[in-house]
Amino acid sequence: MEDKKEEIAIAVEHVCKVYKLYDKPSDRLKEALKLTRKQKYHESHALSDVSFDIKQGECVGIIGTNGSGKSTILKIITGVLNPTSGNVRVNGRISALLELGAGFNQEYSGMENIYLNGTMNGFSKEEIDARLQDILDFADIGDYVYQPVKTYSSGMFVRLAFSVAINIDPEILIVDEALSVGDVFFQAKCYHKFEEFKKMGKTIMIVSHDLSSIAKYCDRVILLNQGVKLGEGSPKEMIDDFKRVLVGQYELPEARSEKSLLNDAEVQEAVQTKAAAQKRAREHGDDQSKTLEYGTKEAEIEEIYITDDRGTKTNAIIKGLEFGIHMRVRFHQDLPAPIFAFSIKTAKGTEITGTNTMFEKAFLEPVKAGAVKEISFTQKMSLQGGEYLISFGVTGYEGNDFKVYHRLYDALDVTVVSDKNTVGYYDMDSKVVVKDAKKQEDGTIIEFKSSSSAM
Repeated sequence: MEDKKEEIAIAVEHVCKVYKLYDKPSDRLKEALKLTRKQKYHESHALSDVSFDIKQGECVGIIGTNGSGKSTILKIITGVLNPTSGNVRVNGRISALLELGAGFNQEYSGMENIYLNGTMNGFSKEEIDARLQDILDFADIGDYVYQPVKTYSSGMFVRLAFSVAINIDPEILIVDEALSVGDVFFQAKCYHKFEEFKKMGKTIMIVSHDLSSIAKYCDRVILLNQGVKLGEGSPKEMIDDFKRVLVGQYELPEARSEKSLLNDAEVQEAVQTKAAAQKRAREHGDDQSKTLEYGTKEAEIEEIYITDDRGTKTNAIIKGLEFGIHMRVRFHQDLPAPIFAFSIKTAKGTEITGTNTMFEKAFLEPVKAGAVKEISFTQKMSLQGGEYLISFGVTGYEGNDFKVYHRLYDALDVTVVSDKNTVGYYDMDSKVVVKDAKKQEDGTIIEFKSSSSAM
């Protein structure tokens, strides 16, 4: 039993965080001085009975809408905040990069803040000296390290903060959205560091709105909404559920009294039971049950299929040739301007590409109830060889409100057959020319001999 505990890096047990909100500052003062018996505040539940374990060596992402409690749970784990109730157990040295500015003195120089942070994490001056060059090299902010931090741009600040966080030998690294302010080159360097940490068996927690990065780097994802954990599971599964939350198509727990948490355990159990049932249905049911679908059903996708360059229905497409993605949609209500869409993602859930009739300016018309539309998207297959999943949707705007009429997630799989794969997901189909140049003594080129790739 002891060995199992050692495998857990972070254990969050029934954590609740309740804030007291006062209408006026004087009400807070009256209550503090016990000048009134009447309750002058109302409660806001930032977290309600949240529980999860993170194993050593895992990379776990936390996703959710703004105000869902993501940053709050990280602050409780790192000790910045105390929970109202519940417990958090941490096994290992934590290094955290929370919101911009946390843990740094704005009046100190970057160099002084390096030593300040190192000391706060229990390192001696000699140990910080040994790591100093690695910190400076990774941050790469030059002589600005000797200037006060308050003069830094947000990009310079996050470079230094992240460099300090990863070079103090953490066993657990926690990052809260801060990398989004860095430039693309620095973000790539940070994610490369995440890969190194994973190989070293270190634990990583990431909060991010970048769902592609969550899908690529995380082993598991936790979905929060309005302070409640809706579920945890594979990145693909949780990202799909998150998208349903964004468009109001996820069956959220019933609203609870702000003054009571008595039903939170039952709510959490119901959510987890439903998620497990959905997962079993997708794994063991028929083809239709494997497809995650939702929407108002005012319009309904009745048929979906893929065709090759000869118009034959197939799920295998040869790279470089044209292919079609097709759907048939039946309308049960009058709709002002439906939008037909598809997207392609990897098996792990990373969205690669997609389009819709609004982007393509192909169909911007009202449709009457009873109508049936056949929609075809034709394009060249430029993805690398491998397995991909295609999702379909019929959506639209009614005034300023975005509506999902019907969505089918991961409804079709497609195999791309290729005898040449390049780097990444997409083949740019480059034409290569290599030239031999003869030069005079002054360096002037006087003759070319060339060979090129097949055109």
